Amino acid sequence: MLQQTGFVIGGVPPIGYRLDTAPLIDEDLMGYAEIWAAAGTPYSVFKLSPRDLLQITQGKMISVRK
Repeated sequence: MLQQTGFVIGGVPPIGYRLDTAPLIDEDLMGYAEIWAAAGTPYSVFKLSPRDLLQITQGKMISVRK
């Protein structure tokens, strides 16, 4: 994981990694007012809204449940 993203497992944030890929965002996250994401280390997280996650990642919303 470190070689592909620049971050260790458990600390891979939703933005800022080396891969040129469009993240997939589970549509079920939209049911939450706030979510927590890894912030670059296995010991740090940050809070954001699902809409903010979708916007900052330029991700594609999909149904993982199906």
